[in-house]
Amino acid sequence: MSRRIPLLLSAALAAAVLGAAPAAHAGPQAPTTPTASTPGTPGTQPYASYWYPSTILNWDPATDPDARFNRSSVPLQPRTSDPALKANPNARTGEGKVASLVSFGPTSNNPSQGSADPNYYAFGYWQYVDKLVFWGGSAGEGLILAPNPTVIDAAHRNGVKVYGTVFFPPAAYGGQLQWLRDFVQKSGNSYPVADKLAQAAQYYGFDGWFINQETGGGDSALATEVRNLMQYSKAKSGTEFMWYDAMTTSGSVNWQNALTSANSPFLQDGSKRTSDSMFLNFNWSSGGLNSSRALARQLGRSEYDLYSGIDTEANGYNTGVDWNSLFPAGRPHTTSLGLYRPEWTWKSATDRADFYAKDARYWVGANNDPSKANPADNWPGLAGYVAESSPITAKPFVTNFNTGQGDFYNSAGTRVATGGWNNLSLQDVPPTYRWMVDSSGSRLTPSVDFTDAYQGGSSLRLTGTLDAANTVRLYETKLPVAANTKLDLVVKTPAAGPTKLKAAVSFTDAPNSFTTIDVGANSGTGWERHTLDLAPYAGRTIAQVALRADGTDPAYDVRIGQISVHDGEVGAPAAPSGLTVLGASDVTAGSSQSLRLSWTAAPGGDVHHYEVYRRNADGSRTFLGATPNDAYYVGRLDRAGTEDATTLDVEAVSTTYGRSTAASTTVGWTGTPPATGGNLALNRPATASGQCNANEGPAKAVNGTVNGGTGDKWCSLNSSKWLEVDLGSAKQLSRFVVKHAGAGSESAAFNTRDFSIQVRSNTTDPWTTVADVTGNTAGTTTHPVTTTARYVRLVVTKPTQNTDPAARIYEFEAWGQ
Repeated sequence: MSRRIPLLLSAALAAAVLGAAPAAHAGPQAPTTPTASTPGTPGTQPYASYWYPSTILNWDPATDPDARFNRSSVPLQPRTSDPALKANPNARTGEGKVASLVSFGPTSNNPSQGSADPNYYAFGYWQYVDKLVFWGGSAGEGLILAPNPTVIDAAHRNGVKVYGTVFFPPAAYGGQLQWLRDFVQKSGNSYPVADKLAQAAQYYGFDGWFINQETGGGDSALATEVRNLMQYSKAKSGTEFMWYDAMTTSGSVNWQNALTSANSPFLQDGSKRTSDSMFLNFNWSSGGLNSSRALARQLGRSEYDLYSGIDTEANGYNTGVDWNSLFPAGRPHTTSLGLYRPEWTWKSATDRADFYAKDARYWVGANNDPSKANPADNWPGLAGYVAESSPITAKPFVTNFNTGQGDFYNSAGTRVATGGWNNLSLQDVPPTYRWMVDSSGSRLTPSVDFTDAYQGGSSLRLTGTLDAANTVRLYETKLPVAANTKLDLVVKTPAAGPTKLKAAVSFTDAPNSFTTIDVGANSGTGWERHTLDLAPYAGRTIAQVALRADGTDPAYDVRIGQISVHDGEVGAPAAPSGLTVLGASDVTAGSSQSLRLSWTAAPGGDVHHYEVYRRNADGSRTFLGATPNDAYYVGRLDRAGTEDATTLDVEAVSTTYGRSTAASTTVGWTGTPPATGGNLALNRPATASGQCNANEGPAKAVNGTVNGGTGDKWCSLNSSKWLEVDLGSAKQLSRFVVKHAGAGSESAAFNTRDFSIQVRSNTTDPWTTVADVTGNTAGTTTHPVTTTARYVRLVVTKPTQNTDPAARIYEFEAWGQ
């Protein structure tokens, strides 16, 4: 490895390369007076918890109003990994594992249950990961960061353990040795902070803690107490720990880049297990890894408890790695692998498509096919070394190919909400094999489609020239077949007629041989369910679930909205009860508010999640959000006209996607709605074709400000540039105002030159152009109209006065009443 820098400094330098502050750490600053994370008041946004060692002692979930919103309800799933089914011949099962250190957001103000922003690191390659560290902590905010429940839910659903972070920074980054002393303080024979760490993990439902101790100035006695604390916690609670190679037994911070006598007691201290694993600093060498393996075995530990770190925050898959020392060809893996900041694939992406392309390149290699990950490449893709694992070991198994983010929300094929969102609690188990297609002719192209969905915000789409049978391997499974087992597919085709699609399953007695069952024809162009009987295969166990397209079609195009393997009929779960508004807070007085809701969970244990709706005057319902939890935060509930009250429904959705009757309550409105007229796009849900970086999303174009610096804008670099705003209901519009680069104090050369404004009232309507501008040079433009619309859209065709390709829109305003 070429980098000789510790974990924190690596983060800081990488952030400088990217031109942004570190996502998880504060920069150099004077020490601050510790304060606990401040729980929200009723009705306001709940956030993930963070503390200092002294303030976590005051934390009590019974008195923390945010605590119940931070609970995960998804247990850690067991996984299977059949060597006969691994995608890549060079990949191994039962050897080196992968730990992933990811910053999903800042330490503070990290929403508990997702948000109305579709731009999010919706990670989808869980099959290669063993542990995920929810990376964060800073001297200025808090040193102890608990993961939010959306990440825990998604990870556990995929059989991946989740750790929170305990971070003690170097003095140059605000570190104070007193914080470490506070951490190891004793009360009799107990370590109170360790007890609180165990309580937080148990209450929130995650698995352990990553300890990143980089504060210098300690001595051997302090180092001994750190080890004693971990040993105490493991003996008392079973809490898991991953230790970072920084502090040594002398108390000094001295990165070993290997397991040595100076740091090995933090892994194994004689007969005492101190931590469950160790993350070795980045500057490891071939000799160091070999000696680390030998010492681990000497201590009675597996070499795969050692995670050799690589830093990909700055350069992603362009990072140089000595793969052969870590995963030598023809020999057992030397250690496991620790990935630092793989979310580079998202942070560096220009739009969602770019993120998905980069994420595929990172995990499965340049060919977008795990079977073709090439060890000869500088970055082969992790699929070339580590075989896939699958959590699909019990029925029912249902996937809607929902990634946990989207630009709308569909429920059972019906559009129930528009606008962007992210919520990893709703993410389905992603396909085990992304993507593997076997064909003697042209290969179809599988993709995640964000333009349509049966449930959630995405579906699976197969497109291309169909001139020979195509088998698309999707999931490795271990599902026993009973006499009443069925396989359901929900399919959509461009026209009525044969789907040319078959379900394909293999069984554990012949895992690579597929049995196919014809899906048949669709009667129309909507979503249609096809139920296939698996009774003839009772007593066998499904090893793979795949799809086979068979026939001819020069432009084959089919969407799969759901695959389900279940026993018996799909039944409705019991309903939740006791729906209660815990508190409300005005977003706009008299017009919109945010809410904290709670309810009593449905009995029976067969609930996948709960969906929250508002009832509309026309009898329809609008989706407000969903969670597996029994509490949910609604970021915005809009008043319809001058209504006095709004009825809310919460219904349970079962593990087979049956639906309960609803628990209901009403939310009263007080005061007079604001006078009609004004900027109706202000703070409304906005989506876009893409964005230049994570801080320049579409919400910045409707936040009402232009003076927040050059990041206070929507920016897009992708070839098709559009920004769309949902006004909530059809409004009478009188003018649009667009504030271009000059309005945000950027160069006039970056003002949008050519653009149009489009409107429509329903998502099924075509767009109507109400303004078409060419040759603009102004920083602010006004466009009078007389129209009625709910959805408004800005389409940029020439973004600047020169060849610069970036669109820069500081505000997109729609005025009316």
